[in-house]
Amino acid sequence: MEIPYGFKKLENTAEANKIREFKSLDIVNRLGVITPKRVHLKNYPIDTPISIFNASIAIKNENVVVYARIILGYYMYVSAIVRIELPIEDLMNGVVNIGHYPGELVVYPTMKYDIWGVEDPRTSRIDGHLYMVYSGRTINYFNPVFRRERTLPVIAVDIGHDRWVKTHVVVHPQHRRVHVISDKDAFITKIDNTAYLFHRPHMDDEKFYLVISKMPKEVLTSTVKEPVKEVVCGETIVILDPADFETRLGWAGPLIEVKKNEYLVLVHGIDRFIEGYRVFAVLLGYGKDAEFELRAVTPFYIMEPKQTYEVFGDRPYVVFPCGAWRLDKDTLLISYGAADYLVGFGTLNISEVLGVLDKGRLD
Repeated sequence: MEIPYGFKKLENTAEANKIREFKSLDIVNRLGVITPKRVHLKNYPIDTPISIFNASIAIKNENVVVYARIILGYYMYVSAIVRIELPIEDLMNGVVNIGHYPGELVVYPTMKYDIWGVEDPRTSRIDGHLYMVYSGRTINYFNPVFRRERTLPVIAVDIGHDRWVKTHVVVHPQHRRVHVISDKDAFITKIDNTAYLFHRPHMDDEKFYLVISKMPKEVLTSTVKEPVKEVVCGETIVILDPADFETRLGWAGPLIEVKKNEYLVLVHGIDRFIEGYRVFAVLLGYGKDAEFELRAVTPFYIMEPKQTYEVFGDRPYVVFPCGAWRLDKDTLLISYGAADYLVGFGTLNISEVLGVLDKGRLD
């Protein structure tokens, strides 16, 4: 099915939206939060950030490595990424709610693609390497005249000991690029030797598209000696449209493989009434012809703001997952931004999520 800008769309997106309802059954077990005043920066003159939120995670030995977005001042709301490492036990036994943790700036504005902020990282382990995709606020972000490419996905790789190198910035083909207002909510993955970017472009028809694009292999094989360069995404497919009660959707990511060529992924939706952020899940299949299939959606949201720190903050009524990491066969650890002020942690029972997805099967 052809749609504007040369995108393609999965055939069952309309069927999926008929299943979805504007209600929630929250099944996320909250573990605790990290607050700004309990993070102490080691490599910056200011001791603590003003806010810390929208964090991704990776597991290293028995520790959780948190990559969180921080704000040091509200004047231009410019963000950077701080690294925090804490024992998994701190999450499981509630120590995270009182513990103090050292933090280190690891990714921050350095170039025209992110000069006004480094936002909302998503991390994925691919072929033994840890990759991060973040939203870069470009030089155009505050330009009232040039309303194009205000944010773009930037790919970085950990070359060892949490030394992150920015390698690529993702742009659209030229015929579509001139229509891109921003592109964010992105993460990268690899399936059957093909790299895919999950992202959400905002186009000049004022619509937001939840898409998956193929990426050149070089984004996962480049040497770190190369400078940051633009790379073009292609074969872009719209996976799902917002429901009637939503203004837009965004990937939470990354992919969680639940069986061979079948993947669970979290998505956030913003409602039309108070612009609150809630979370639902989709089940994607990957076919023999290297094509994605939308196999199921949860008929309702499985996470919504309910704790005071999720309802009240810099951006009220927001749960915004960026991190998902499988702890064991049936436990998914998630990290999320709570009201744009704190980092929250929770767990999902994978079998329970799959049970909810069975109620929204499309095949």
